[in-house]
Amino acid sequence: MLSVGDKFPDFSVKAVVSTDPRTAFTDLTQASDTGKWKVVFFWPKDFTFVCPTEIAGFGQIYGDFKDRDAVIYGVSTDSEFVHLAWRQNHADLKHLPFPMLSDIKRELSTALGVLDADAGVAKRATFIVDPDGIIRFVYVTDMSVGRNPQEVLRVLDALQTDELCPCNWQKGEEVIKPAA
Repeated sequence: MLSVGDKFPDFSVKAVVSTDPRTAFTDLTQASDTGKWKVVFFWPKDFTFVCPTEIAGFGQIYGDFKDRDAVIYGVSTDSEFVHLAWRQNHADLKHLPFPMLSDIKRELSTALGVLDADAGVAKRATFIVDPDGIIRFVYVTDMSVGRNPQEVLRVLDALQTDELCPCNWQKGEEVIKPAA
């Protein structure tokens, strides 16, 4: 699995950005949103139970990520058509403010090392990628355990200080200043 300090791999995928079939689909690559921080999170399957709680959770605080010049990409190995159907049929996903990426060829999840070989789907993984395309944070949970979008935001805040941040540090608190 790729980890902190590794270059995020190149990718080219279809993404769903709305519930309207006429405007829902777009192409995204590693060059999309150049110069921004990226939060890329994977879920195992659409039309499941834990996954929409996480996706909606990221959607609820999307503005906080945007305020930090970060974009969110949600990814699964389902097709863009399945993503569209799920967005159209799940109340919490209808107005999602970020794209749902289709890794149907499993190239991105494989390149990152988060494809579960037994299940054939992406593990529940999160990556924070800096504007230079370097992975700065990786978070993977068991398939049955949802992640905490607030914690991902807290880590993004800490990374953006470019300082030493103690345990449970929150934006606006003092950072650690080592003696010179």
